[in-house]
Amino acid sequence: MKTKIVKILPGDTENLEKAAKLIKCGEIVAIPTETVYGLAANVYDESAVGKIFKAKGRPQDNPLIVHISKLSQLGEIAAYIPDSLKVLAEHFMPGPLTVVLPKNPKISDTVTAGLSSVAVRMPSHETARAFISACLVPLAAPSANISGSPSPTSAKHVFDDLNGKIPMIIDGGECSVGVESTVISLLGDVPEVLRPGAVTLEQLQSVLGEVKVNRAVLAPLQKNEKASSPGMKHKHYSPKTKIITVKSSAQAFVRYVNG
Repeated sequence: MKTKIVKILPGDTENLEKAAKLIKCGEIVAIPTETVYGLAANVYDESAVGKIFKAKGRPQDNPLIVHISKLSQLGEIAAYIPDSLKVLAEHFMPGPLTVVLPKNPKISDTVTAGLSSVAVRMPSHETARAFISACLVPLAAPSANISGSPSPTSAKHVFDDLNGKIPMIIDGGECSVGVESTVISLLGDVPEVLRPGAVTLEQLQSVLGEVKVNRAVLAPLQKNEKASSPGMKHKHYSPKTKIITVKSSAQAFVRYVNG
């Protein structure tokens, strides 16, 4: 497979529709967002979603985040919309925040890794939202990299990891945030951060009041415990560069570096 990189500028409806046609035909496309590049598929096409897992080498028990282009699509994804989500949407959506909600039965277990909940966000990147709208469906999209590798913040990063494995990368420039979205669960009585990210705990507390942090943010999951969010269980962000740890005085370290 030849991987094509396409730069879509504002108003370029022709290339936008060409890229969206791939999604409509059951393919996967790497897309820019403000956080990191994502690898997108039609959320309702299980075969296409399966291609995400295959291209990334992603474990099947790692749930995906569903991306929407407008808040009205939340009703397609979630079984119901709590009042706390309306507050979060007013302050942080579109933006680098993912919310975990009870899932609509329309969303398959492949997307949610068998969970009864679903993670959803609306990116602030204009090209991302335009692309989702052109696809006419919400998109399931984890980061567009080999599973476990550092998340890509440019089209080149995606190409380096996935060249030959996907048909197209939409080049939307460098990601403005550069780290994954914050994930917050609204399933319980008290909102709970499942993954730290660009939206801080303090920012969430300033609009919601009490917000707790899931134990798995700071400690490994227990054996056989399911991950309720991406980033909670499997190894992430592992660089390929050799790392050497030097335990010594500052002077000895300088001598070592200067070789």
